[in-house]
Parts: sequence; C-alpha cells; structure tokens
Amino acid sequence: MKIGLTLLLVFSQVAFSHGSVNAPEKHVLDEHSSKKQIFFPNTEEYLTISTDLHTHSVFSDGHVWPNIRVAEALKDGTDLIAITEHLEYQPHLLDIPNKDKNKAFVEAYQSVKNNELIVVNGVEITRDMPTGHINAVFIQDANKLFKKDESKKAEAEARVKEWLKNNSYESNPEVLNHAALTSLWPSEEAISEANKQRAFVFWNHPMWSDQTKDGIARLSDFHKELIDKKLLHGIEIVNGDSYSKEAFQIAIENKLTLIGTSDVHNLIEWDYIEKDSHRPVTLVFTNNKNKNSIKRALFQGRTVVWFKDSLIGLKQNLIPLLESCLSISSGKYLDDTNILSIEINNNSGASFILKNSSSYSFQNYDDLISIDPKASIKLEIKTIEKLERLRLPFIVLNALETPKKNAEIILEYEVGK
Repeated sequence: MKIGLTLLLVFSQVAFSHGSVNAPEKHVLDEHSSKKQIFFPNTEEYLTISTDLHTHSVFSDGHVWPNIRVAEALKDGTDLIAITEHLEYQPHLLDIPNKDKNKAFVEAYQSVKNNELIVVNGVEITRDMPTGHINAVFIQDANKLFKKDESKKAEAEARVKEWLKNNSYESNPEVLNHAALTSLWPSEEAISEANKQRAFVFWNHPMWSDQTKDGIARLSDFHKELIDKKLLHGIEIVNGDSYSKEAFQIAIENKLTLIGTSDVHNLIEWDYIEKDSHRPVTLVFTNNKNKNSIKRALFQGRTVVWFKDSLIGLKQNLIPLLESCLSISSGKYLDDTNILSIEINNNSGASFILKNSSSYSFQNYDDLISIDPKASIKLEIKTIEKLERLRLPFIVLNALETPKKNAEIILEYEVGK
C-alpha cells in the first residue's frame, strides 16, 4: 500500500503558546458568551446532550492546546467533547514527542475541574482507503490502538521516498517516516482493539474528496465487513462544513448511528462563530448525563445532527425533539372575529422554517413562517368557525428525517370557547 496524501496533509505553521491547563473561570465565559449558544430542550422521554466527537489539538495536527478545546465547549454550551488525535500523523512530533497517546485527553480532562462538561478519550485511526479515517471514542487506552514496528523501518522509508518523487512536500523526514511506519500496522487490528475497549467506532468524513474524488460516500467491502462484524457503529453524515446525503442513506440502510462533528483543528471562534454560525454537533438522547448513558444512547442510534440551520435525524429521534422545541403558549380569538391569534414559541438555539400544511390560511403570514432561536411569533389563523381544539400541521423545511423527506409536526392547543 502506498503512503497517501491522507497522511501527509500540508498544515501551515502556527505559532502557539500555553501556560497552565486551567480553563477560563465561569464568570469570564458568561461575560463573553458566544453568538451561537448551543441549546436544545430535553424531550419528553430523554435528556438532550450536545456532543462534538471529533476534535484535534497540537498533540496531532491541531493548532491549540487541549485546554482550549475545553474552554470553547464551555463557552458555546457543548455538553461533551472527545479529544481524537491522529495516532499516526504527528506533524508536531519533534516539538511534542507525545510518547503517551492519552496525553491530550489527560490535559483536557484536568482542565475541566468542577464544570459540568464531559471530556472523553478518543483517537483517529488514519489510513488510506479503503479504511479511510476511523474515530474510536470512549476508549480506555490510546496506546493500545497504535503500533510502531521498527523492523519495518526500511519499508516505510522506501515508501516515503517513492511518494516524494511525485509530490512536493515540505516536512521533516522523521515526521513522514513516522506516519508511514505506524500506518503499516493493519487498521483491522487497531479497530479490533478499540472494540475490545468497548469504544464507539465511526467512519469519518466519507464524503471527503481525498477519499472519494466525486464527493460521493460509498461503502467499500472493508466497511461492509466491519458492519457485518459489528465493529463499526456510526458514520459522519456531517463533518465541518460538509454534509453527505449519501452517507445519510448509508446510515439508514446499515443501521449506523448518525454523527455530525466539527473536526476542528483551528479555533471554533475562527471556523464557526466569526462566520455567525455554530459548530456542528451530534445531539444525543440519553437517560442520564454521564459517559455510560451517553455511550449507550450512541450505540442505540438515538441522535440528531445539528448542521448550519438544519436538524437531521431519523424520525423517531427528530420528531420528539421538534415537539420539545416548538409549542403554542397562548391563543384567543380576536374580538368579534373567527380569527384565532396564537403565539408559537421556539425553545431552542436553532431557527426553524415552517411551511403551513393545514387547510387554514393566515392573516399576517403566507404559508412560510420563520422563527428565530429562543423567540416567538404571533400567528393569526382564519379558522372559519371557532374551534375548541387547534391542530396545526407544518412541514419543517430545515429538518430532514431521510435524505429526501422533511419532517412534519402538528402543533396542538386547547382553545376553549
């Protein structure tokens, strides 16, 4: 197998510094709250936990110290983050030898202190296709998912030299040789070890152009075998700025958990907040806010992905969330009319675009309604005759329950006479 571009990505040199591993104090975070706070209400049955299961620091190819990842999550309201360093690609190898592959997690975990943020240990197993990049989270020991066989050093160096004949790449040879040598350990063994540690394992960015030139996610025979053996449990349908409806369909057909992540390398502030956006997150529906309960929910597929202005999830997960986000809080008929005035509330940090699918028309809107995060609107409904109970169906245009089907909800309210 030739060493590929996947392991030799060019990252610009970034100056960074760090002091203690302490995260900012809570009052500092409150004074500088982000423009895009991540907030979703609990559903009737479950707690709603926001997670980012794919992040990087300087312990692989990220550009910040791990405690910055903690501070960002505390700032934007993410409930759980996984520190998932590349085990093989280590561009800061000479500056940060990183002999203990758990070190990035330990640094992040120590900075949490008394905050409610949950930090879990993870890794990114990095290979060329057909494996691609595989994340394992909730691991116990990253060192066991990594092997450097010095007896194959000559083979690794030969592969790097062959690759460099056709590619211009500036990097220390030791970094390239390390990536090539550690990538010779079969990915099947690393994935098997992750499963022995009862990790949740998912396929990263299957739409990535370095893995598929046309951007179309496709299952290889290798991935099919992993699924058949129950060694692969999820798939990223969203990674950073990319969404794949093909990956969504793969998830449905193979009963893989839907995952959306930031895959952040720089600052969340730079990549998302300054662009008036938010990091992509996987919303997990769980019985309790602890690692075991959240991991169990991931294995059971209870997730919805929040990506840009869209919510993406299976119907059984998406509809309860929408019903918790949207509600009618008050309603009465306008004086001497059959026009019902109601207030629709959005109890979440997401915005919603609703299309009227009822037989009613509205006095103050057309059939399209937009509701901002944590906001409400007044809607005047021409009910023709006075109702005791209102049932108002909408198509949610920015919520998908399959790659081609929008979610539908019914808002209900007891009007009385």
